[in-house]
Amino acid sequence: MDWSKTKTIFIVVFSILNVFLYSLYVNQRTEAQNVQVIGKTSIEDLMKQENITYNLPQVTKSDFSNVSANIKMFTKEELETLKSQSIVISDNTQIVSHMSTAVSIQNAKGDFNFTDFLTKYVWNGAEYKEWEIDEENQKAIFFQTVKGEPIFYSQNAMLTIYWDEDYEVTHYEQRMLEKFSNYNRKKALLTQDEAVGSLATRGYLKQDSTVLGVTAGYSTLVQLTTETQVFAPTWNIRVKLKDGTIEDHFLNAIEGKVIEFQLEKIEEEDNEEVEEE
Repeated sequence: MDWSKTKTIFIVVFSILNVFLYSLYVNQRTEAQNVQVIGKTSIEDLMKQENITYNLPQVTKSDFSNVSANIKMFTKEELETLKSQSIVISDNTQIVSHMSTAVSIQNAKGDFNFTDFLTKYVWNGAEYKEWEIDEENQKAIFFQTVKGEPIFYSQNAMLTIYWDEDYEVTHYEQRMLEKFSNYNRKKALLTQDEAVGSLATRGYLKQDSTVLGVTAGYSTLVQLTTETQVFAPTWNIRVKLKDGTIEDHFLNAIEGKVIEFQLEKIEEEDNEEVEEE
């Protein structure tokens, strides 16, 4: 391999991406700044008028920046330490594992507890954070974390655990990222209040709703190569509607862009890949 040529190619690719990211930053952050100039008082008045409840402590992130990561390529050898399960590796990037022993995900009180399962039966399971428990479909979704923060809805950084009527795990599907590094220079970030205010002025926060929580994390910005992705700082604003429905909104913390995830499409693609195997 000609390392000199390889190095040159990477320098050129990353330079092009830097220009691309900067153009996105300038164009899309303008919208968020236009929202901010309305003023804090005006936003508070708007939320009061719409009866939107928002009274949460501030989450401050000083080390929030774009990060890059590589898609993890699994090998049979490294997974040999995972016991009591039958593992199939799909496309080198996905683990599909069926349990050969009964493992409960309920504690003595009848509450869900995945800690023991993640620690003993999942490759680097401690890196995943619980996102959603779907009791009706008997599955739970976990997001991989970086710097302790979740990567929202990246199909390459998700873990899904399935169980039966006895709350014992039947199988799980896992994808993972590795080799994280800070990417691009740090830029000014939308604060928590600015993120919530931006959603309110754009009409995403409905009348008589309550902001339950604001969480910092990451979302996919661009796929640099087939193996490398770049992730952007992202705010997750969880809201409870008047009828009790829970909604999650996601906002790019640098550009101010509202992000719409398509989880159903991701799940369909994963299922098709497994069936092909």
